[in-house]
Amino acid sequence: MSALLDSELVDSERRQPFVSFADPLKARRNFRRAVALSRALRGPVPELSDVEFKDSSFRADDDGREISVRIYEPISPQRSRPFPVLLYFHGGAFAAGDLDTEHDRCLRFSKDARCAVVSVDYRRPPEHPFPAPAEDCYAALREVARTAGENGWDADRLAVGGSSAGGNLAAAVALMSRDRGGPPLVLQMLLYPALDDRLESDSFRRFRRASGWDVEDSPHMWRHYLGEHAQEPPAHAAPARCADFRGVAPAYLLVAEVDALRDEGIDYACRMMRDGVPVELHCYAKAFHGFELAAPEAAVTRRAREDQAAALRAAFARRG
Repeated sequence: MSALLDSELVDSERRQPFVSFADPLKARRNFRRAVALSRALRGPVPELSDVEFKDSSFRADDDGREISVRIYEPISPQRSRPFPVLLYFHGGAFAAGDLDTEHDRCLRFSKDARCAVVSVDYRRPPEHPFPAPAEDCYAALREVARTAGENGWDADRLAVGGSSAGGNLAAAVALMSRDRGGPPLVLQMLLYPALDDRLESDSFRRFRRASGWDVEDSPHMWRHYLGEHAQEPPAHAAPARCADFRGVAPAYLLVAEVDALRDEGIDYACRMMRDGVPVELHCYAKAFHGFELAAPEAAVTRRAREDQAAALRAAFARRG
């Protein structure tokens, strides 16, 4: 298969910058620079010009705090409302990342799945450890559902998604929505998610220096995020600690073969399936953590993007 020998994937693996999260504030600055440099070198993506976006904000219904978001919608002569909505949470080891981190990914989701995408700029540790980021993401879901009609969105076709730490938040929001009787979801899209703070999987031991994520940073990431909950994290903080998945939204789950987080994602998918949750699980051979962002033109990336868009379209069609 061409994906196994994809030169774009190999080259990007060699170019991956190292960003240590021992100092989260320094990591945040370095992460922002790395994302900006990558986007500058890549330039604009012409085929994504038929998606419009704007920065906005929501007011959380519990304390009125402002949550910044970026809203994407497809443009076309056949523009049909109401749009289904994907609520998206960016990656960045919880402490880093912002609305620019996965901007191109959100553009593609909007274009390829013909949906609105609401990307959430949640609060970050160490200034705001759990539960602040998860509560921001859940509050955004509630506001999207509440304001769907006035925004031209379909409140019956809501999905959540995210990559890495954002995948954790998407899984957490799916659990929170079930546990709190919140807005129903048609899909949770979890892209190489960070789900288990125990760091005991075989892939965690095997791929300690794999590209895309250095496992030496995993304890730092979880320490910053969990804060005072580090000794006994609840499932809304570390979703792998959930004991019962019955009633949770259907899932699309992506893992990369050469990724320390691979096995916790596979285990999470299998446990959801055992509890009767419909799950579509993909493992991409020879791929590493964050491969789509690092190598956007690689064959394996194009295939992964097609799979994700198809899963979103199918989930939205089931409730359309």
